[in-house]
Amino acid sequence: MTWFYFLASLALLALALGIAQHHLGSYMARVFTSDKDTKVEAFCYRIMGVDPRAGQTWKSYARSVLAFSFCGVVLLYALQRLQSWLPWSMDKGSVNPAVAFNTAVSFVTNTNWQAYSPEATLGHFVQLAGLCVQNFVSAATGIAVAIALVRGFVGRGEHTIGNFWVDLTRTTLRILMPIAAVGAFLLIVGGAAQNFIGFMHVTGIAGGDQIIPGGPVASQEVIKELGTNGGGFFNGNSSHPFENPQPWTNMLEIFLILLIPFSLPRTFGKMVKDVRQGRAILISMIVLFLINLFAMAAAEFSGHGTAGRLAGAAMEGKEQRFGLIQSVLFANATTMTSTGAVNSMHDSYTAIGGMFTMLNMMLGEISPGGVGSGLYGMLVIAVIAVFIAGLLVGRTPEYLGKKIGPREMKLSALYILVMPALVLCGVALSLAIPGIRDGVVNTSISNPGEHGLSELVYAFTSGANNNGSAFAGLDASTNWLCAAIGVAMLLGRFLPIILALALAGALAEREPVPVTAGTLPTHNALFITLVVFTAILVTALVFFPVLTLGPLAEGLI
Repeated sequence: MTWFYFLASLALLALALGIAQHHLGSYMARVFTSDKDTKVEAFCYRIMGVDPRAGQTWKSYARSVLAFSFCGVVLLYALQRLQSWLPWSMDKGSVNPAVAFNTAVSFVTNTNWQAYSPEATLGHFVQLAGLCVQNFVSAATGIAVAIALVRGFVGRGEHTIGNFWVDLTRTTLRILMPIAAVGAFLLIVGGAAQNFIGFMHVTGIAGGDQIIPGGPVASQEVIKELGTNGGGFFNGNSSHPFENPQPWTNMLEIFLILLIPFSLPRTFGKMVKDVRQGRAILISMIVLFLINLFAMAAAEFSGHGTAGRLAGAAMEGKEQRFGLIQSVLFANATTMTSTGAVNSMHDSYTAIGGMFTMLNMMLGEISPGGVGSGLYGMLVIAVIAVFIAGLLVGRTPEYLGKKIGPREMKLSALYILVMPALVLCGVALSLAIPGIRDGVVNTSISNPGEHGLSELVYAFTSGANNNGSAFAGLDASTNWLCAAIGVAMLLGRFLPIILALALAGALAEREPVPVTAGTLPTHNALFITLVVFTAILVTALVFFPVLTLGPLAEGLI
């Protein structure tokens, strides 16, 4: 019966997403191709001093992204350090400098890695004006970069790829805010908290005193999922009943996580004027998503281990409200995207089930990936797949009428090397430098052996992929891990963005070539298969050695 309910839940989710992605994908294409601005947008452009009709080269676009993000890091860091002087501080003091830096980088990079307990560390003002605002604009930044890359394929010998400030404003005002308003209302109806009270002291049914926290939770919860951010208002994240009260709100949150990433391929197809191309990218994402989902479900439903067999299921670290089925669906959705929200503790999954949460991120989070980052990551994989196909048949590779030359391949190759290099170097430095190793092994890792290695690998994989979830047994609040994971988040976010924008600029400058009898079709089953296997070969297999030392070794014990 477990599999029956699992398939029924998956079918319901697929139906909702299938209907929504068709309409939302088309709507987003109209948003980014329209030459009209609303009055609110026009006012914003005047305040920023932006000419909405002026295009930007890829270098100018990249500088705008970096400048905007740098200002976000500085502002969010300052808010945390000055918290004791701010309104609605809830009597909380300034945040530790190392943790404040890590948190500022985390939320600006759309990672939302939290090396602290939110309700015990941050007041309502920092949560709202700092974290919640960054949840919107960091998500909008990712979508803007994806649209810029799509314009690279559309361009015909041009030197511009759009205007970052226009893309950022339109994404925030026309896409994220309307959906978030509806989603927050539904969460409030479901029982999520939305108020400005502090901590209430109540007497429990057993007669003891209990402290109940409050705050503007639903408004932050909805954009944390919709923008694939992931940072929780409470330390329990989406397992907390004030954030995720009921099974149906849990399904709503999974829907919100997947909504925009699965809708952007249709936007891509509409903008390149061939919806078949978008459909091929979407199917590639779905195939990878389902492979890992069923593998993770099989591992968790089998309940490996003595405790799991005695309990009848691997329920350690999972909420009774959601059970195995909704826990697995949520875990796969959150690690297949760059969300990082959790409704169960991945550290408590079976060794093989936990491995698939890591493997989802090691794929580069392209199926469907984060808002924006999933699409531009998958398009880079498609470019590599076309190049490989061209080598096999001895022809110059082409994708959507654009020849793929040495410059495009160098940029694509560098793109896929960034994340593995950051993860493996971060883990190696943590365990190879004597002074750092002692702190990591003796302080941060609470489970020595194979599982301890898995915790550390998961942390750097989560940071470099801008995911933000964690194996809960790792103490990442030390100065070394705060700094190292902070650097991994920064480089893991902005190096791929720069490379994707450079690729967009290179493609936009190329004149399209006519389709011939020798042109590889990029919308059929053969191309989808090629993209899926390319994604596996060039990303996941890089991590096979470290997986054998961690979760695979643990699973065989």
